[in-house]
Formats: sequence, structure tokens, C-alpha cells
Amino acid sequence: MSDKTAIEWTDATWNPVTGCSKVSAGCQHCYAETLAKRFEGDAFRPWVAKWAARNVVLHPNRLPMPLHWRTPRRVFVNSVSDLFHDQVPDAFVDRVFAVMAQAPQHQFQVLTKRPERMRAYITQSCTGVSAPGPMPHVWLGTSVEQQRWGAPRVGALAATPAAVRFLSCEPLLGPLDVSAYLATGRIHWVIVGGESGAGARPVDPAWVRALRDQCVACGVPFFFKQWGGVARARAGRELDGRTWGEWPA
Repeated sequence: MSDKTAIEWTDATWNPVTGCSKVSAGCQHCYAETLAKRFEGDAFRPWVAKWAARNVVLHPNRLPMPLHWRTPRRVFVNSVSDLFHDQVPDAFVDRVFAVMAQAPQHQFQVLTKRPERMRAYITQSCTGVSAPGPMPHVWLGTSVEQQRWGAPRVGALAATPAAVRFLSCEPLLGPLDVSAYLATGRIHWVIVGGESGAGARPVDPAWVRALRDQCVACGVPFFFKQWGGVARARAGRELDGRTWGEWPA
């Protein structure tokens, strides 16, 4: 919940919700869960569905934070949670979107592993039933770590009204073909990264190159975040002799 962050593809994080529960293989070594375990000590409960009602916490006091940031920045919304977790009521999501509506100087990046709920919420909001409809400074994305989640998650995102729709393929755990979605122009940005930290599962360079080539072929900006591993900084983020740090227009 800081106006500064080390995450390469954003400038700041804003966490009006904390805590989550794991839904797929990419969640296995969740960095946010590791942080929670460190700070909660004996009170920690694993981030599984059984404990979701306890672990997912709303922080209404944090809602106004972006309104006090004078310098425009990219803001990663809920970097240690998921705004569209089923423990987060629509009424609170409304409040988050209301704050974003009041801060058009920023670009808000909302990333979820639950794009089906996001699509339902945003589609409803476009009718005027809930929060404001798509705003040009609010980017919507989904995490997809392997082909198993390609069709359901990317398909749901592609069907969601948004100014910018993006994929976070991190940690990339297998080959991934999203070219059909890129070719339609419904996905505007792709972030790729290997897993980092203890127990990191290795990323095959061929998987990374394949996604880069899909993006290049379709004219979609490609952002390579990291190779990952235990020594993330040493591994760097150079791919085939250059740093790929492209952004949506």
C-alpha cells in the first residue's frame, strides 16, 4: 500500500483489500502469502478456501490513499489480494471504483485470477446498476500461468469492457498460446515473468520467446519482467540481447 514499489510494470501499489485464497498452480508460492506468514506469526492461517473468510480483510481506511498522491502514476490495485475474490462484496468493489473515478490523473491496474466475476461486475456496471462503466484510466487484467487457464481466463477478460485489457503471465509455468486473442485486438498488453524466491519453478526460455513472438506478430506491447529464480536480480530481465519493456499506447 505504498506510493513506491519495486514491481517493474507499475509505480505504486494500493491495497484496500488484503489476503486471498489459492485457485491454481501459479498461486503455489504466493509472495503475498509469504509476507503474511512473516508478519502474522502464530496467528497465520494458510491462504486456502477454508480460511478465506478470515484471511481476506477489507480496509476502508485505505480507500482515499490515491486521492492524496499528487504525482500521476501507475497504480497496481490489490497487489497482495484480489479485488474480485468472492469474500469482497460488490458494495466494497463499488467504493474502490468510485475512488478510481475521482483520480483520473493515475492509471489503475486491476489484476485478478477471477476474471469471470470481474466480467459480470463490469458488464453490470455498464448498465448503470453498479459502479461507473469502463474508464479510460482503469486497466483490467488477468493472471494466466499455463495453457489450462488460457481459454477460460483470457476469454473472460477479452469479453470484459475496458480501455486496456492485459495479461500477467507470471509465474509462467508452461507453454502458452494466446495468439487468437491477441489477433482480435481484445488484449492490449502482455507481461511475462519467471517465478522467483525459494522453491522457484524454472521458466523455459522457449515459452517466453513464444509469447514475445505472438505479441510481435500481432503488434501487442510485450513486457518481460524477469527470469526469476532464487537470485532474481542476478538473473535479470534481458531477453535475446535486449530489455523488453513495452507499454500500451
